[in-house]
Amino acid sequence: MARKVFLSFHYDNDNWRVQTIKNIGAIEGQKLLTSNQWEEVKAGGESAIEKWIDDNMSGKSCNVVLIGSQTAGRKWVEYEFKKAWADGKGVLGIHIHQLLDSNQKGSSKGPNPFSGFTINDGKTRFDSVAPTYDPAGTTSTDVYRSIANDIETWIEHAISV
Repeated sequence: MARKVFLSFHYDNDNWRVQTIKNIGAIEGQKLLTSNQWEEVKAGGESAIEKWIDDNMSGKSCNVVLIGSQTAGRKWVEYEFKKAWADGKGVLGIHIHQLLDSNQKGSSKGPNPFSGFTINDGKTRFDSVAPTYDPAGTTSTDVYRSIANDIETWIEHAISV
């Protein structure tokens, strides 16, 4: 049975790549919104966005941050992984820049979104406890295969931390 996870990502750049990962079938993530649906949520302001995230994260055991070229530093991605950690959920990141987008292009590797954050009153770097994975391979097909083969193990590891 697929593990229920909450997927965090930069919508504009990576929604195609994220759908590719969901199609693997190893995870059950939240319903991906269309751009129009996301605009409707955003129109409700920050409280509406937080409510949408909170509602969709409920019942999930892990937050999987799918790291593209511009994922790090995004306000709502940060809100999502901080909330997941505070709620006792597993948190991990997977670099997805080598997967092809709808234009059949990869992108540059983005920085670790967990860098610069601390837990335990500033005593522990968050990137030391939330693992990130750079899937093996040099082609989109290889990277897809690596994610398909390893995502369940990565998630179980993050939940056990």
